[in-house]
Amino acid sequence: MKKKLKGITVGSFIIILAGLLIPLPDPLFDNPYATTLESRGGHLLGARIARDGQWRFPPSDSLPDNYTACLLEFEDKYFFRHPGFNPVSIFRAIGQNLSAGKVVSGGSTITMQVARMALGNRRRTVPRKFLELLLALRIELKYSKREILRLYADNAPFGGNVVGISAAAWRYYGRSMYELSWAESANLAVLPNAPGLVFPGTNDRALLSKRNRILSGLLKNGVIDSTTYRLSIAEPLPGKPKPLPMIAQHLLDRSIGDGHGGTRVRSTVDYNLQNTVNGIVDDYHKFFSFKQIHNAAAIVANIKTGEVEVYVGNAGSLKSADHGQQVDIINRRRSPGSLLKPLLYALSIDKSIITPWQLLEDIPVYYQGFAPQNFDKKFKGAVPANLALRSSLNVPFVSLLRDYGYEQFHYDLKKMGIASLDKPAGHYGLSVILGGAEVTLWEMAGLYASTARTLQTYHRSKGAKRYDLHDFRPLSYRSDRKVRDEERSSDSPVSASAIWHMLKAMQELRRPDAESNWQQFGNSQAIAWKTGTSYGHKDAWAIGLNSKHVVGVWLGNADGEGRPDLTGILAAAPLMFRIFEVLDGNGHFPLPVADVGMLRICKLSGNTAGAYCTETEVLPVSTSAKQTPKCRHHKLVHLDQSKKYQVNSKCYRVEKMVEMPWFILPPAQARYYKQFNTDYAEPPEFLPGCTPEGEFIEMIYPRKFTRVYVPVEIDGKPGRVVFEAAHRNTATKVFWYLDREFLGETTRNHQMGIYPSVGNHVLNLVDEQGRELNVSFEAVNKRVAN
Repeated sequence: MKKKLKGITVGSFIIILAGLLIPLPDPLFDNPYATTLESRGGHLLGARIARDGQWRFPPSDSLPDNYTACLLEFEDKYFFRHPGFNPVSIFRAIGQNLSAGKVVSGGSTITMQVARMALGNRRRTVPRKFLELLLALRIELKYSKREILRLYADNAPFGGNVVGISAAAWRYYGRSMYELSWAESANLAVLPNAPGLVFPGTNDRALLSKRNRILSGLLKNGVIDSTTYRLSIAEPLPGKPKPLPMIAQHLLDRSIGDGHGGTRVRSTVDYNLQNTVNGIVDDYHKFFSFKQIHNAAAIVANIKTGEVEVYVGNAGSLKSADHGQQVDIINRRRSPGSLLKPLLYALSIDKSIITPWQLLEDIPVYYQGFAPQNFDKKFKGAVPANLALRSSLNVPFVSLLRDYGYEQFHYDLKKMGIASLDKPAGHYGLSVILGGAEVTLWEMAGLYASTARTLQTYHRSKGAKRYDLHDFRPLSYRSDRKVRDEERSSDSPVSASAIWHMLKAMQELRRPDAESNWQQFGNSQAIAWKTGTSYGHKDAWAIGLNSKHVVGVWLGNADGEGRPDLTGILAAAPLMFRIFEVLDGNGHFPLPVADVGMLRICKLSGNTAGAYCTETEVLPVSTSAKQTPKCRHHKLVHLDQSKKYQVNSKCYRVEKMVEMPWFILPPAQARYYKQFNTDYAEPPEFLPGCTPEGEFIEMIYPRKFTRVYVPVEIDGKPGRVVFEAAHRNTATKVFWYLDREFLGETTRNHQMGIYPSVGNHVLNLVDEQGRELNVSFEAVNKRVAN
């Protein structure tokens, strides 16, 4: 007996020395991995199979105790005691195989099985077994016992194309390996030893016997109690492989596109919230699909961190991609409609161009062939800036962008994170404010989150440097992405007070009819929100913010097909508000007191009050807005003593004049303004015999010396161009002359169809009192212009 033991010891020592000389593959396993996407809490959101067609999840960082106990009970009870091979087991296996005349026992340890898998699971032979033994020694020297267990569990075959415990747990039980019961863990401990057993209804008896033998051993060793044992042996065996979760497939695709394929992507997504919003979006998608609107997307992000909590790249099943459900709309460039208007509003306040209440021009305008229209096809003449934003009027914001400068706006948007604007500013021109440039839902949600974050940072900070230079940053979906430390500054792309004005105006937007009584609900929130509708009704957008979250929604067709019901207010806004119902937060946006001052405002013009403003009020306003010009619409007029006529020193004695401040808009604005403001009164006519002073006639089109494009009719002759003017007195006749040739007269609606020849012309307008206006223009044939 002693000689036998000595022989085993010497033989083992020789094997160990030989094993030290065997080089290990580096890496030990060089197989491609599937891509897995997990929520912040570790729930599986989706997976993409590995390049070799195997469901092999990326390596785990730990193993559950249940599975480890079952594995050691079944495969290698002395795992923590041997150096990689078990001499007793090997010699016992040799004896059993010789007695049986065939291979009935292998005697391999878990480490040896890891070596066999590293060598490619080739046919078992005596030399191969010896090589596995030598490699096992090297593995034991390089890796800890826990690491070896993980190498085995991550690379063991579990039947079919399932490799590794992580994938097996999801494929056979539909949940994480950490959530498996004792019986389920025992089943998966058996499968690598005989992966062919997992065929429902075929090998149930053999699998059941092996599983229960493990459980019996655990009971005998005191690992589980009798109650757990009885409950475990009563559990069913695994059935057909289950489909993997498809909760955020578009984010999974995006992460692969971002270079994270073959890895475990730990996202910032909230598992429960993602499931809830998936259901909400799917319900809306089903409703709108009857209207031939087949695609919808939604994103929810935390304002403070910029982390994405919900990512619905598209609605509907990816298995049926008839309408482009595979397209990730969140990351696809689309026309945003009016979504950029609030940003221009805030920037214009910041640059001292307007106050929030200042009147903006809302009359027909033409800019090099670009003729913007309001959604209702009407003009208001002049509209307060905050009302123009609440009503999403197009013409006032085109005029505002003209004053602000589309080049500057293009620069500011890129600085704030809109990378999709990859063409020069001139490519977009003034149309950028109405959707003339394409952006992504990801960028828009990130930009609005950045503005709210900037306001929050300013509010909680003190001192001169109250901004963080990194507050304007893209959203993030990866939990391992670190935000740079705060870098304090006294400046920001847009000031906190201007942002506050923007958000307050956005809170006053009128909600869709279905939301019209929202104030009556106890959990209602005063959301700051904005919609957008692209030209041709191809895209419907809605962006909203509360104190904690930004929500971005898009509806439309991935192929760009427009539909009549596809508007931001009718399609996207209701979905956005439904999502806000499941979010926490409130509608409080703190006033940045240190960046706000009190300013006396003219109530009619919205400008800083001038000397002749009759009604004023003191309002909190951005400190930058204090530099805006004073009211230019209130002017001092001189009347006769009856106050019925205007007079001047040429026709009336100065000491008898009555001075009175008067709110006067330019004629073109006044023409439309008075239709919606019945209390607007033009100043009185001049006393007969007095020479009129001031502006009485104004061109609407063309506004000034410009090129007028003349259409060509079917017969090749020049077509008609409609010119339009406004007169302060709508009842006055206006006589039209082109190059001194009389064309006709107009009353009230001063429009005249003209057939100008190609070349330079002078248009002359004269009213009944002899007041005239001359406009020079160049008529250009369309073909010539091209």
